[in-house]
Amino acid sequence: MDKETNNIIPPDFGEPIQSEPVEKEMTFLDHLEELRWRLVKSVIGLLVATIVCGIFSDWLVNEAILRPSRLTNPPLVLINTVPYGQITFYMVVVLMAGLILSSPWILYQLWKFIQPGLMPKERKYISGIVTFTTICFLSGVAFAYFVMLPYMLQFFSTFGTTSIQNMISVSEYVGFVLQLILISGLIFELPMVSYFLARLGILTPKFMRHYRRHAVVVILIIAAIVTPTTDPFTMGVFSIPMLLLYEISIWIAGLAKRRRTASELAG
Repeated sequence: MDKETNNIIPPDFGEPIQSEPVEKEMTFLDHLEELRWRLVKSVIGLLVATIVCGIFSDWLVNEAILRPSRLTNPPLVLINTVPYGQITFYMVVVLMAGLILSSPWILYQLWKFIQPGLMPKERKYISGIVTFTTICFLSGVAFAYFVMLPYMLQFFSTFGTTSIQNMISVSEYVGFVLQLILISGLIFELPMVSYFLARLGILTPKFMRHYRRHAVVVILIIAAIVTPTTDPFTMGVFSIPMLLLYEISIWIAGLAKRRRTASELAG
C-alpha cells in the first residue's frame, strides 16, 4: 500500500462541522424558576442600594427632599403630626432612593428574564437596551425633580388667601414628591414600550401617525390635569416633553417594525 494512503484521515474523524447550538426550550416551571432567581437578585440589589442610601439618609432628607420646599417664596412649612412620623419619613425616603439607585440593576434583571424570548441577533444588544431603558427612566426622574417639582411647590406656596397658613404634613409632602418622580420616570419609558409593542406587531408607526392628533389632545389633557395652573406656558412646559417622547416613539416603532420584518424574512 502506498505510504500516502496511510495518511488519509477517514471522513468520520475529520474536522467537525460547525453548527449553531440548539437551545433547549424552557418549560413553564423553568420560567418560574428563572423568574424567582431574577426577583431574588433584584431584591438583593435593592437591599444593597438601600443600605448605601441609609448611610447618607440625613443628606438625602435635608438636601434632596426638603431643600425644594425651602427654596419657595414664601418657604413651605412642613410639620410632623404623629410620634413615629419622622421615622416613617426617613424609611420611605431611603427606600425610594434605594429603588432609584438600584434601577439599572433591576432593569438588567428584567431584561435578562425577557432575553430568552428575543431573537438570537437581538440578545447581543441586551446591554444597550438596559442602558437606554435606564436613561429613559432617570431622565424622567430628573425632569420631575428639577423642572416640575420646583414649579409646583412655588405655585402651592403662593396660591390662596394669606389668611390661611399652609402647614403641610411631612408624610403628604414626601408622598407627593415621590409619586411625581416615579410617574414621570415611567412616562419617559414610552419609547421602550413602543419598541416592544412594535416588535410584537401590536403597534405600528402608521397607526401612531394616524392618531397623532388624538395623542396630542390626550397629552394636553394630561398636562392640564397634572399642572397646578391653567396658563398656556405652564401646560407647554409639561406637554412638550411628552410630545417629543411620542415622536421619538414613532421613530423607534418604525425601527422595531423593520427589524421584525427582517427577522421574519430571514426565518
